Order: sequence, then C-alpha cells, then structure tokens
Amino acid sequence: MSKSSLNAIEQLQNIMEQLRDPQHGCPWDKQQTFHSVIPHTIEETYEVVDAIHKQDWPNLREELGDLLFQVIFYSQLAKEEGLFDFNDVVAEVNDKLVRRHPHVFGEQHFVTQEELDANWNAQKQREKQSQGIEQQSILDSVPDALPALMRANKIQKKCSQYGFDWGELEPVVDKVREELDEVVEEAVQVPNNSERVQEEVGDLLFSVVNLSRHLGINPELALGAANHKFVRRFKGVEHHVEQRNKSLSECSLSELDGYWNAVKAAEKGQVSENT
Repeated sequence: MSKSSLNAIEQLQNIMEQLRDPQHGCPWDKQQTFHSVIPHTIEETYEVVDAIHKQDWPNLREELGDLLFQVIFYSQLAKEEGLFDFNDVVAEVNDKLVRRHPHVFGEQHFVTQEELDANWNAQKQREKQSQGIEQQSILDSVPDALPALMRANKIQKKCSQYGFDWGELEPVVDKVREELDEVVEEAVQVPNNSERVQEEVGDLLFSVVNLSRHLGINPELALGAANHKFVRRFKGVEHHVEQRNKSLSECSLSELDGYWNAVKAAEKGQVSENT
C-alpha cells in the first residue's frame, strides 16, 4: 500500500473519530450503534452492485468509498467498546487470505478446482475449531441474514459438498415440475389455504434455485438480470403509451401486451443487426 493510500485511510479514520466525538461530533453519528448502522450498510452494498450493473465507473468509485466508510464506522464503534480497531480488521483479513491460499503464498499445489475447494473448506473448519467454534450442523455457517435466494443457493451448495445432491439434471427438472404442480393444486382449492400456497411457492422457488445451481447459473444474478430486463421493456411500453397521449390506466391489457411484444421484437431486431 502506498504512502498516499495510508494517509488517506488515516484521514478517514480521523474523520470518523471526529464525527463520533462526544462533545464536538455530529449528533446523528454519535447516536448510532452496531444495529442502527446495518440498514445503511445493506443500502450501500446494493448501490455498489447497481453501479457495477450500470457500468457507471465514476459512481462505483464513490459507492465503494461509502461502503468502505461502513467498515470504518463499525471499527470505530468496536474501538470505543474496547473490542478491536480498524488495524485489527485489516490484519485479520490479510492473515486469512494468506492462510487460505497456500497455493499462492506457500508451497502447496492443487490440480483441480475440487482439491482447491476441499482445502479451502478444511482450512475454514480448522480456523473455527481453533477459535472454539463448534458447529452442530454443517449449515450453521450459512448466515440467516442473507437474502432468501442467496441463502437457498448456499444451503444447497453446502449439502452438495457432502453428497446430498442429485448427480444428473433430469431429477432436478422433475422436482421443479412436481413443485409447480403442487402450487397449482393448492391454489385452485376453494377456499384455498394461503399458508399452504405460500409454503408450496417457497418449495418451488427452492427447487428453481437448485436447477440454477445445477446449470452453473447464479440465481441471484439471473433474477437480477431478469428484473433489469423487465424494467427496461416496461419503460418501453410506457413510451408507446406516452406517444399515444394516453395513460397506463386508460389502456387495456391487450393494448399493453401489444406494446410489450413490440418492444421485445425491437430488441430482438437490434440484437440481430449487431450479430
């Protein structure tokens, strides 16, 4: 790390200390706690992701700074409570990265990705044991606070490492179809049980995550891309409506569907022209 970078980090730490100063600090910053900062950390993380998706590199630089400030904030709170400080955070991640990459910083060699993953997991387990952390389940390491889609993927990957997984695609696809049928079966009941329907929809989503994993697709990224595509196309629908001096509420479903198909066709035409 360069001298200028070190000075910049030290300046940021000093700013944080001033913001938390009991007498002269910012009233908002002074009243924050570990728990109250959490929503801001989540928001800043998603803003980093959004900047990357949009390839807005100047904004990404700004958002990464905001995310770094979250780490500085938590470190300052910990320092005030005598738990640790920012330097401890950096030292620990440095040690961990070197320790978990013996093929880069040591003499070990791995031929396959499987060997690399096995060493990574074994090293993580040794670290937990050395810290006195005993897991009752292999799934204890999957954070509860993860977004549901991401957590489902991690749960399934963890179980797969221990052989609890299908080795072929066909039963995975069959399971998706089975869960979809069960959703429909519950949904058409008169009256239907909303809790049962919710449970079956959850099972369906879990099976779709499993299908994504078997196809080598990150479900979080896939759904994110689908969201972006839908928003882009719906804005195209809104443009068609605006060109006709109408509002969305004045259009029938068949009209809106026609505009949607026109937007899709235009997009496909652009793809064809560029290939």
